[in-house]
Amino acid sequence: MSQAVSSPQETPAAPAAADQGAAPVAKESRVRAAADAGAPAADPVVSIDSLDMEARGVGRLVNEDGTPGKVIFVEGALPGETVSYRSFRRKPSYEQAHLVEVRQESVMRVKPGCQHFGVCGGCSMQHLDSRAQLAIKQRVLEDNLWHLSKVKPDVVFRPIGGPDWGYRYRARLTVRHVAKKGGVLVGFHERKSSYVADMTRCEILPPHVSAMLVPLRELVGGLSIRDRMPQIELAVGQEVTALVLRILEPLTDADKDLLRAFADQHKVQFWLQPKGPDTVYPFYPADAELAYTLPEFGIRMPFKPTDFTQVNHQINRVLIGRALRLLDAQPQDRLLDLFCGIGNFTLPLATQAKSVMGIEGSEALTTRALANAEYNGLAARTEFACRNLFEVTAEDIAALGRFDRWLVDPPREGALAVCKALGELAQQGSDVLPQRIVYVSCSPATLARDAGLLVHEAGYRLAGAGVVNMFPHTSHVESIAVFDRG
Repeated sequence: MSQAVSSPQETPAAPAAADQGAAPVAKESRVRAAADAGAPAADPVVSIDSLDMEARGVGRLVNEDGTPGKVIFVEGALPGETVSYRSFRRKPSYEQAHLVEVRQESVMRVKPGCQHFGVCGGCSMQHLDSRAQLAIKQRVLEDNLWHLSKVKPDVVFRPIGGPDWGYRYRARLTVRHVAKKGGVLVGFHERKSSYVADMTRCEILPPHVSAMLVPLRELVGGLSIRDRMPQIELAVGQEVTALVLRILEPLTDADKDLLRAFADQHKVQFWLQPKGPDTVYPFYPADAELAYTLPEFGIRMPFKPTDFTQVNHQINRVLIGRALRLLDAQPQDRLLDLFCGIGNFTLPLATQAKSVMGIEGSEALTTRALANAEYNGLAARTEFACRNLFEVTAEDIAALGRFDRWLVDPPREGALAVCKALGELAQQGSDVLPQRIVYVSCSPATLARDAGLLVHEAGYRLAGAGVVNMFPHTSHVESIAVFDRG
């Protein structure tokens, strides 16, 4: 008998929304004349009915005979608005356009919190109320599940939200010396451009990092290799802020002195990366430990700045708590954590179950996960293995033996091979399939694809699903889903 998913943060599942597909549109879009007959041509006008996966407003024109016309994607427009637009790309079935004027404003429109919004490509939804962002992301999740795989969750979990600003503890900043701008730029790319945004602050970075952008520009401008440093990777830990400098030429002694002085003044740790990610090493101070904590479980997680860790520490903690409650592991259970990384879920799971096995495709990450288990006194309850989970077969899964419950947290590519393998094992009548799977996803499309396999091929039902606002003000949709067998 499968256990029902229970949570105080659940609401009944809403009916699936109308089909949006690759270019979501509403059924009652209208276009009105933009100029009187005989007047000079004016910018056309369209009503916006939805947002697409890039947070562009979507509307549809109506042909003269009343039939549906082109789909119009308008950057910066919101559902419920009537806007004039100017197209910059025209195709037979759609156009991409810039917003010219909002003729009728949505009640969801708010003033962006960052002076660089609209130019910088780091955010795409600051002009949309944060509660509306969550609602739209939930709609995207449900639409993908239904239209890609004909799957509906039994319940829809209340969205997991957190701080809207200062949440981004990881970032990759581009560095470029631009003489026309008077020096070095450090920041995200401009929206849909290879140019670097001329940023002096960033409201989604932690305040101390945002305040460091201008001094960082000045620092790089004073280095001998300012034209040979294409990027800076940021990783913020509990006590340490690390900056990884991608350097294409060695630093001079004068450069090193400047970095040491900057590190002392701004309380950061510099790492250097002369080639690939495996060449990263701490420069100064060399003994600072980068780590984050999971207080609910008494766990501390040391990591390297190039390791994968969640961008949003606060949401990560809430997500782990939600995942473990949904998994509902029992003290005697044997658990499996696929795509385990450095043990972000594995170690909390080990505090609640008899044993946990973590599998990851990177030997460096499984080595780090094992070290973290030992650091936290959980080595006796955990084991780790390095496997290519994108090529795993039914035979590979069967060879692992039976685990009571699984947690799956894949990258954007999803867990296609794993879900196919479970489908094959189900058809064979295998007894190794777990009773419950909690699936954490960073792509609603690949989650929907995998959900279709689990439900239609492996005999699971989608007991619940909901969104996690890991990246506020962006169109990124993180989610969590629960699959029960039987």
